Amino acid sequence: MKNIFEHIGGVPHKLWFDNASNIVKLLKNSERKLTDAFLRFKQHYGFEVTFCNPNAGHEKGNVENKVGYHRRNFLVPPPRFEKLEDFNVELLRLCDEDMEREHYRKEGTHAELFREDRKAMLKLPSNPFDVAEYVTVKTNAYGKFSLNGGKHIYSTAPKYANSRVLVKITPYEVVPLDENYREIVRHQRFYGDTKQESMNWLPYFSQFSRRPGALKYSGIYGMLPSCVQEYLDGCSKNERGKVLRVLTELSLRSSFEKAASAVAEALSYGVKDLDSLVAIHSSVRKTHLATAIGVEACKKGYNVKFFRTAALVNRLVEARKGGELSGFLKQLSKASFNMR
Repeated sequence: MKNIFEHIGGVPHKLWFDNASNIVKLLKNSERKLTDAFLRFKQHYGFEVTFCNPNAGHEKGNVENKVGYHRRNFLVPPPRFEKLEDFNVELLRLCDEDMEREHYRKEGTHAELFREDRKAMLKLPSNPFDVAEYVTVKTNAYGKFSLNGGKHIYSTAPKYANSRVLVKITPYEVVPLDENYREIVRHQRFYGDTKQESMNWLPYFSQFSRRPGALKYSGIYGMLPSCVQEYLDGCSKNERGKVLRVLTELSLRSSFEKAASAVAEALSYGVKDLDSLVAIHSSVRKTHLATAIGVEACKKGYNVKFFRTAALVNRLVEARKGGELSGFLKQLSKASFNMR
């Protein structure tokens, strides 16, 4: 509902609900009690609620018809997607397109009629509502914890093994927090009754640098490019630990994917010795990486020319003005690498 309110730019004054257990509890004598989470949500946005009576299908026939319409038009065949959050955005876009059709009874399109309705809506509050549940979990010896009755397993970090950890659960993500309420790692949330596990290996990197022999038996080994795997297989235990420390540092400063890609790129240029890899990846900036690769190429006997990008552009402009462009380009072509 939060996504819908923000998408349409307002909040309806009154909303009708079925008796879903996550928003209301049915008490004796047909009384109802809103759940704490839904009560906070309702108060934040300021709308009124009306509930349908149990076993009274005639009260919600119009809603059931709309559910069937959207299922037939937007969910058949069953959609496939990577992230639920992205798919929900796409559904709202499809709904916007669908509103351009003419209303079956009233004059005008659904979109035109809705624009009139929107003028009467409540304004969105200045601060968005935090749609999250916070729970405390107990981790096992590997720093993992489970949700949904043990069906869904998520990782934290080695230092949180056999500990109690606060976890933030949103509709899309599961985020364990440290003692200062800072994010430890972030997982995509699982749904359904199938047993699933999400493992974020980045916090375990430093442990592998101290125990490099365990790397090959972890899930992170398979995430490395094949050339990096082959290089690590050929390293001694001490060398492997140093490379893993470099990967750890780069992953923390950018991401694991970028760090692994940078090492693979260096290996593709023939940079194999450990000292050169460490030097090349002392920074993740492209300029530093290109310079370091150029230096290594010089050591191997290649003809390398170095330029600052602005300086190279100026040289090209000057050469063109002086009628010397073809000669300058010929000089550049003689070099094995032109680094900028």
